[in-house]
Amino acid sequence: MLQVWALAGIGEITPGTDLTKVVLDAADEPFRDGDIVVVTSKIVSKAEGRLLAADDREDAITRETVRLVASRPSPSGHVTRIVENRLGIVSAAAGVDASNTPEGTVLLLPEDPDASARRLAEGLREATGARVGVIVTDTLGRAWREGQTDHAIGAAGVHVFEDLRGTTDAEGRPLVVTLPCVADEIAAAADLVKGKAARLPVAVVRGRGDLVGDLDLPGARSIVRPAERDMFRLGADEAYAAGLAAGRTTAD
Repeated sequence: MLQVWALAGIGEITPGTDLTKVVLDAADEPFRDGDIVVVTSKIVSKAEGRLLAADDREDAITRETVRLVASRPSPSGHVTRIVENRLGIVSAAAGVDASNTPEGTVLLLPEDPDASARRLAEGLREATGARVGVIVTDTLGRAWREGQTDHAIGAAGVHVFEDLRGTTDAEGRPLVVTLPCVADEIAAAADLVKGKAARLPVAVVRGRGDLVGDLDLPGARSIVRPAERDMFRLGADEAYAAGLAAGRTTAD
């Protein structure tokens, strides 16, 4: 049986906050082997001092961007940019967040979310003796679908994929490409109890201990699809413009 619950009583996080202690203090019962602690990236960034003085969020987005995927103006005149950030994550605004931050500042994603997850997992394992995993999450949109869900951007001690290739389905047919990204599924499940405005940034998922393993397992960076296998590197308008420009160059 899968159980998912949020940890209450976590206050404002500031630079230098010991997240291991915060999670332990908020835990309403002892951690068990196989528990997965799911932490919103915002509190990780705050603890790591990733606040940036920036009156213009757009400038911060530009600095965090390594590749523009698509941009579209909204009816209000604001331009939404879908970009690849330095972590390889494709998202709106490069993960730069201006909500719930002091005036004149923005919050950047953790420098290395996998390393952040590993430090927290190490601290929790050392303090409790329980073999727990950690997932760090951020909210992302999805191509072809409206709305947003939480995704794993950092992971430690957790298998981020459940590789079913080579097994068979219920009818005995072989599974050839089935590779569920269980880290993202856990992130989304945890968000059901954390919420976006409830100030519940940490949740515990219990019941998938089979996914918890050594701390040196591949992290969430391994979820990012490499460029050579990315079939959707540009938005439709951008791809059309690039193709048109290439055709004109060839013709010349």
